[in-house]
Amino acid sequence: MAIQTVRQRTALAPRREPYWHAIDKGQHVGFRRTEDGGHWIARSYDSATRARQYRALGDLTGYPDAERFTVAKRLASEFFDHLGKGGRRESLTVADAWRRYVEHQRKTKGATAAADVEGRLKRHIDGDPIAGVLLEKLTSRHLKEWRERIASQPAMQPKRGPNCRTKTPPKPPEPRSAGSVNRDMVPMRAALNLALSDGFVTSDHAWRKALKPTANADGRRTLYLDRDQRRALIEHLPEDAAAFVRGLCLLPLRPGALASLTVGDFHAKQGTLRIGTDKAGAGRYVLLPDATAALFRESVKGKLPTAPLLSRWNGSAWDKDAWKVPIKAAVAAAELPAETTAYTMRHSVITDLVTDGLDLFTVAALAATSIAMIEKYYGHLQQERAREALAGLVL
Repeated sequence: MAIQTVRQRTALAPRREPYWHAIDKGQHVGFRRTEDGGHWIARSYDSATRARQYRALGDLTGYPDAERFTVAKRLASEFFDHLGKGGRRESLTVADAWRRYVEHQRKTKGATAAADVEGRLKRHIDGDPIAGVLLEKLTSRHLKEWRERIASQPAMQPKRGPNCRTKTPPKPPEPRSAGSVNRDMVPMRAALNLALSDGFVTSDHAWRKALKPTANADGRRTLYLDRDQRRALIEHLPEDAAAFVRGLCLLPLRPGALASLTVGDFHAKQGTLRIGTDKAGAGRYVLLPDATAALFRESVKGKLPTAPLLSRWNGSAWDKDAWKVPIKAAVAAAELPAETTAYTMRHSVITDLVTDGLDLFTVAALAATSIAMIEKYYGHLQQERAREALAGLVL
């Protein structure tokens, strides 16, 4: 029975089995007639495996009656093309892809990494128009508009719990930085790339350019504090925050990695530290110099193995919302550059390691990052040292 025209479809008897129209060999678009209208279906048949694959196309009531066959045929052809490129039959929305990535992180990186992605999912995907877009329908326009929406959101404010000791009133919301937007795009790219590798889409064309990070957006890597400035910062911090920042000044760790360390991660006799949670390089061991080991030996006295290695005054672990306020106040009191953050310590320490002559491979291993990233941001420091060494060759 023909299904191309409205008159032909109206004359069909309602039944469960669709009425099929052949598009090509092994490819059909079907119309299931119901009492109150009908639904469209695509069906693919593989003669080699004798497997049939179906996709529901919906009732297409958003289109005029006379155009629905043409639309259904186009949607069916897109499905067949997707299968022909090795794609999977199931459809995923953008939100589905994120949730799959959250579980992937949970299995491969642990609960902390999964929680970070899940938090960004709740802030930037759930409730956003892009959440319900099917991956095979995703375009660069969708992603560019989503990027503009998250860029227009105000920066997150530090959380103040009931035990917060600061009396400083919260500041008005500030615009988000390009670096912050870059970090929120990382899980979006990762979630879409995971869906690509698993066959839910067959091309990364939609996000390859639309989610390209803004170059040189993270200004924190350009701010360097010398040792005197770091000492001044520590002197103006409360005792608990001073110990935490001192740890950042002694090791090239990300603040979150240092905050996640427990007493059990420190081996006092051997003077070694196990980095169990980090953006990269988790599970590595660092042999500590005597002064750093002494700091940690003092910190672990009377604590259980599961307690934070460097804890807050109330015994809880540090997090980004806890360290922002005291560091900001100390920066102002010490008259340091206003853009100084906890991450500035990491950049300053890595800078010192490179300028003091430590090879880039070892610096990258200590900092849990790639040699390429160290070369990108710190390679020029070695070039300056090389020029000085060459100058010493002048006769």
